[in-house]
Amino acid sequence: MKIVYFDVENYEEEFLKENNDGKYTYFLEQNPLNDLSPIKKEYEDADIISVFTTSRVNKKVLEQFKNLKLIALRSVGFNHIDTDYCKEHDIAVVNSPGYGNITVAEFALALLLNVARKVTESYTDYKNGCVKPENLMGTELCGKTVGIVGLGAIGSAFAKIAHGLSMNILGFDKYEKEELKQNYGVKYTDFDTLLKESDFISIHAPLTKDNYHMFDEESFKKMKKTAIIVNTGRGELIDTKALYDAIVNKQIAGAGLDVLEKEETITDFDYIVGLNRLDKFTLEQTIINSQLFRLDNVIVTPHTAFNSREAIHRILRTTMSNINEFSSGNIQNNVIKI
Repeated sequence: MKIVYFDVENYEEEFLKENNDGKYTYFLEQNPLNDLSPIKKEYEDADIISVFTTSRVNKKVLEQFKNLKLIALRSVGFNHIDTDYCKEHDIAVVNSPGYGNITVAEFALALLLNVARKVTESYTDYKNGCVKPENLMGTELCGKTVGIVGLGAIGSAFAKIAHGLSMNILGFDKYEKEELKQNYGVKYTDFDTLLKESDFISIHAPLTKDNYHMFDEESFKKMKKTAIIVNTGRGELIDTKALYDAIVNKQIAGAGLDVLEKEETITDFDYIVGLNRLDKFTLEQTIINSQLFRLDNVIVTPHTAFNSREAIHRILRTTMSNINEFSSGNIQNNVIKI
């Protein structure tokens, strides 16, 4: 059984070596998978590949693997995988659920507090010796209304934190959880009501074909001018141009973003050295993303909400468990039906 791990960080290597030595033929590759460069010849006959969200595993990538049977994701989300191709070619796709529920929820709160209380702005002004208290006046969370879009495991964890801060909680999700209603005061409502009544909005929904750009120009028009939006879900849930315009035109008060549309173009070396590889849409998104960094009332972080010591350990343990089970003829944490 040959396994290739892509997107491998230095802190993952020791764990992966300990859990693969003597069991599998394996390779640790720091680079992500994408369609900008071919895979190495020695990887073409891999039975299993394991990737993080920084890989873009489309048809062009998958066609290079001649013997692929399993994609083991070191993430919950799988929108970066061509699942249609996997279905057609009997390639199982498994994820690592539950690893970052608390970790991501805590980070979403950190982003919200940062923007609401102008933490980074205060630090920057203080460091530059130009503190003006009237420019750094923030707003409290206690007693305010937070709208949570997506009340799965992470959204539920965020709701529990918000309840502890004495916030009023609106929820938007296909499925209602009685525990959240009874124990944490979550009031489920429709999307428009959540937009209109929330002082803050935190997005924890997965990306699907149905909710692409669910936050668009019309959505921002319905929000309070004092509202702050936080996104630790997926960048494509927000129309970035519409968000930028809403903030610049003061339709909303600010944003805390751990994810962006086409975020890979910011740090992916293949894009940095070859801008000619950007199509028109990707180039436009890259320009808008760069403009967001210039706004004082926007905090942007590099898709790092998942990144706690505890969460990384949970990801790696689940990944190896998924691989071991598959090797024994079982598929756990399957995300597509073949």
